[in-house]
Amino acid sequence: MAHWPAALILVVSLTLCNGAPTTTPSTEDREIAEAYLSQFYRDSKAAKTLGRMFVSNLENELKAMQSFFGLEVTGQLDSNTLKTMKLPRCGVTDVARFGHFEGKPRWKQSVVTYRITEYTTQLSQREVDSTIAKAFQLYSDVIPVDFKQIFSGTADIMILFKGGDHGDFYPFDGPNGVLAHANSPGPEQGGDTHFDDDEKWSLSSHNINLLLVAAHEFGHALGLDHSRDSSALMYPTYRYVSTNAYTLPRDDRLGVQALYGVRASTNKPEPKPEPKPNPQPAPSPPEPCKRDLIFDAATRIRGELYFFKDRYYWKKGYYSGLTLLEIKTTWPSIDSVDAAYEFQDKGTNFLFKGQQFWAVKGNTILSGYPKPISTYGFPSSVNKIDAAVHVKSTGRTLFFVGSKYWSFNDRTSKMDRGFPKSISADFPGIGSKVDAAFENYGYLYFSDGARQTEYIFASRRVNRVLLNYGWLDCY
Repeated sequence: MAHWPAALILVVSLTLCNGAPTTTPSTEDREIAEAYLSQFYRDSKAAKTLGRMFVSNLENELKAMQSFFGLEVTGQLDSNTLKTMKLPRCGVTDVARFGHFEGKPRWKQSVVTYRITEYTTQLSQREVDSTIAKAFQLYSDVIPVDFKQIFSGTADIMILFKGGDHGDFYPFDGPNGVLAHANSPGPEQGGDTHFDDDEKWSLSSHNINLLLVAAHEFGHALGLDHSRDSSALMYPTYRYVSTNAYTLPRDDRLGVQALYGVRASTNKPEPKPEPKPNPQPAPSPPEPCKRDLIFDAATRIRGELYFFKDRYYWKKGYYSGLTLLEIKTTWPSIDSVDAAYEFQDKGTNFLFKGQQFWAVKGNTILSGYPKPISTYGFPSSVNKIDAAVHVKSTGRTLFFVGSKYWSFNDRTSKMDRGFPKSISADFPGIGSKVDAAFENYGYLYFSDGARQTEYIFASRRVNRVLLNYGWLDCY
């Protein structure tokens, strides 16, 4: 069954910061928020228990919305969240578990036809034909599907430019709102794509670039849903980037290739390297539901939990569920992680391996990294960090190495005096070493082997004892 509509919208100005100023929302603002969340974030599974803390539907939905847009995940209706809600946007729900439409619809044939039935008056017909062909070419360059324009009859993908009501029960809303929408693959109207002719279309950075919008919509017409990666073409909001030698961003390329496969290269294949004697098989992905599961590291990133094991990590989101990914597919220069922590005030995470560490924002490694761990003030005798966690209430980051731990003052960027100290002496009940540590909803979680302690830092008290695998949807 086809899905109508997938739409791309224009955001004129949007500033997202981590420290959202809090205000008391008016009754009108609360009504706006309730309507927004009901339309875009309502989920029947929203009311459930997180740890020992019950979170209301509205708070869960606010957290999901804040996480999607990279806002501080508070579950509170702060001014930045409300500002984002009031911006024009796409009409498709953001509560999606996959980067593909439900059921993963796709075209089965190797040649998909398209026809433009109504053109915009803002560009010549030749310019429109050329730009639409280039948008399709972005996909045919990477998947084994070709696109052919026809000029009569019914094509697989019917395209038109028209403003306002244009016959599909989803009228456009004038300039600078919804730019276009497209149907997912399927019979009859499947793949059909409509552009709002009340927009100012262009082939440059001025006004709305047709190539970028068309390529986004054709992603929908091929089966791609919206992406949460802000650098992806399939992100819900319009952002101009240079179209000179433009190619599909990595997230979009992997998404469409997951549906259609990879187009065989036309280049001469590189010679195969000589086989190495007794090659070691690549380690298989870790199994989540083992009672003896040991985490290498754990942290929160933009409101979601990340659990690292060997070359992989599990990402657990409140609405997106549990996903297993290879570390290098997210951060190409990192193949395993010994320790990790989130510094929420800067929206930054730090990943450690051996005597190096990286600063990342979401999927992006910041420039200037990796750096040596001696930057923190560790002596040369420290070869690796076992675990790390930032304690927001104290402004300190705790680093665990063997049976000792260090306290780093993030305000002064210096180690506190008198460290290292004994883990077992200062954190009674968690054991003598820490393999992974993270903060979640006010508790600190310390893993020692497969055993995990839920800890109340302020009173230095164990709240309960768990097993690592319990986080991975194992029942």
